[in-house]
Amino acid sequence: MSVSPFTRPFLDLAPIRGATGVVQLPGSKSVSIRALLLAALAEGETRLTGLLDSDDTRVMRGALQACGVSLVDEGEQGLRVMGSARFPVQQADLFVGNSGLSIRTLVAVLAFMQGRYRLSGVPRMHQRPIGDLVEALRPLGASIRYEQEQGFPPLLIEPATARVAGAVRVRGNASSQFLTGILQSAPLLAREQDLVIEVEGELISKPYIDLSLELMRRFG
Repeated sequence: MSVSPFTRPFLDLAPIRGATGVVQLPGSKSVSIRALLLAALAEGETRLTGLLDSDDTRVMRGALQACGVSLVDEGEQGLRVMGSARFPVQQADLFVGNSGLSIRTLVAVLAFMQGRYRLSGVPRMHQRPIGDLVEALRPLGASIRYEQEQGFPPLLIEPATARVAGAVRVRGNASSQFLTGILQSAPLLAREQDLVIEVEGELISKPYIDLSLELMRRFG
């Protein structure tokens, strides 16, 4: 007659000396969104592995595809991105959901693609400020118009005009995503002349800026 182990008052567990194995951690949203955009801007093919599958990363993937960027899903093996300094599609209506990092990096990059793009999201997105970023980009020649309330999405981006000489100034206590957006657009702007970014006041969320810079270095 067998006895069920669940009828015993206690269960002895022998001590173990160690354990081995491999733990696959989920990807980082912050890294995934930055890497997707950088891969889209890098000339030639980039293969990304370990990307996080989330609402925000799907937003970025959808926006890049709407801009004509080729994304080939290889399942668990990763994603192949065919990049270019100029996106193939020069006019698109992009939905960014509620992804703050996606819209703030896309706005900065699309501002210098010499196309016409509209960016909108869920109602909550239209309550999230983006004015500091827009005002920082305008001296660089960016042509960005608010379609509803000043300082907030939805936005209409049109071809950039002549760039004003001088440094770009960003408040250090504003969202680090504003500075990240300008940094990710820097490869486009620095082709013509050096880009100098000045941070006014103490820089908050510095680890996120360090992350942006390190990813840019890895892309060359």
